[in-house]
Amino acid sequence: METSRLLLLLLPVLLIQLGLMIFAIIDLIKIPLTNGPKWMWGVIIVLVNIIGPILYFAIGRRNY
Repeated sequence: METSRLLLLLLPVLLIQLGLMIFAIIDLIKIPLTNGPKWMWGVIIVLVNIIGPILYFAIGRRNY
């Protein structure tokens, strides 16, 4: 009983994390230039959970 309640509480966070990760990876592939190497941002996006994609959008994207 307790584990199913915990899973229901974590589900929105996991969905947000997955959505941010997918959106950031797609953007990373499409954008021509980033602040730093693309491979580094790919690793950060995938391995640093929710904060990785946020860091990418905050400082990784190069504004034209």
